[in-house]
Amino acid sequence: MKPFSRLNHILRNLPVHLALIIMCLLWILPTLGLFVTSFRSREAVRASGWWTILQREQQPGQAGYETYCASCHGPRGDALAEADLSDPALIAKYPRANRLLPVLKQEINGMPHLSDPALPENPKDALDTLTPIVTYLQTLSGESDQTARLTLRNYADALVGYKGTQDYITDCQQGTASALAKFRCDASDLLNPEGMGRAFINTLIVAIPSTILPVFFAALAAYAFAWMDFKGRQWLFAILVGLQIVPLQMTLVPIARLYVSLGMADTFLGIWLFHTGFGLPYAIYLMRNFIGGLPREMFESAYIDGANHWLVFLRMVLPLSLPAIASLGIFQFLWVWNDFLVAKVFLATHPVLTVQVTNLIDPRGGNWHILTGAAFLSFIIPMIVFFAFQRYFVRGLLAGSVKG
Repeated sequence: MKPFSRLNHILRNLPVHLALIIMCLLWILPTLGLFVTSFRSREAVRASGWWTILQREQQPGQAGYETYCASCHGPRGDALAEADLSDPALIAKYPRANRLLPVLKQEINGMPHLSDPALPENPKDALDTLTPIVTYLQTLSGESDQTARLTLRNYADALVGYKGTQDYITDCQQGTASALAKFRCDASDLLNPEGMGRAFINTLIVAIPSTILPVFFAALAAYAFAWMDFKGRQWLFAILVGLQIVPLQMTLVPIARLYVSLGMADTFLGIWLFHTGFGLPYAIYLMRNFIGGLPREMFESAYIDGANHWLVFLRMVLPLSLPAIASLGIFQFLWVWNDFLVAKVFLATHPVLTVQVTNLIDPRGGNWHILTGAAFLSFIIPMIVFFAFQRYFVRGLLAGSVKG
């Protein structure tokens, strides 16, 4: 009977295991794809999916080159001296497919540049055909390391907010003046207002005080609700719990108008106060449940020995409440770090990471290679915080729920 009971047990838990595996895949695969794509070149991102990185023998665009170009330019691109495709200086003039397409549309000695076979008539289809070929030409010519299989140039572009014709490092090396009008090609570019480097600093300036303030005030209020007797205590606590259901979207316009009248619009102080106000109801609820579960005899002994509320709070409550404070701090930090709407409304001239990612989007839907690096930069800190302190999440969810 034992084999059947074990099989029964496995089959009974199979749906749960499958559900967990599917959930893990739904989280891991997009993150892995974003991570791999962030290290691929601009043309490689356009030409193929991130999973092709596993195909070591395949070079993007090689088949297209052999179809359209190899018969005249040779397998290595150097068959025609006047159009040597292995020359980096020549290939550098055509970093994108839309630069190369007009050249291929021109006739040579009264004949089409490409005739057997010819490029698709539809411009979009022609660009889609040429994109991987451009990638292969850059690889064939050995043009710097721009088209290396893996590159950090996407992160450099994202950090400084560069949207030039090639990439920040290449254009700085070649001195492309028109694309570098806002850049100095030195470390000061990391603080460019349009880059993720400056947005990272803005996010830290917003997130750290917006985490400390509500946690500190919530600990004070939670101690008062748990261990101080005053009129209306239960009613005030019930109102605070009820405030958790108020959506912050309802208050954006009134508070924005109030900030304008007070001269606090587009200031860090304004967003600190906003996050503190909306973080307090849940913070007080969580902290009160935890502090209220501490042994009553301990407090009574301290009061009998002559300790006042401040001394008890500082010497006893805070050290004993560190698990709840840590879990609350993590929740608040992640919420503020990942916030988009509040930062978009109250910090127009000081964009944080979530807002700056959207600013990097090209109006025509381009800059995919920059967006992948920028997106990974924006959530690398929350990922580190989550995996480093995940045990506190469980403690925070169960804070005050178990007493003994």
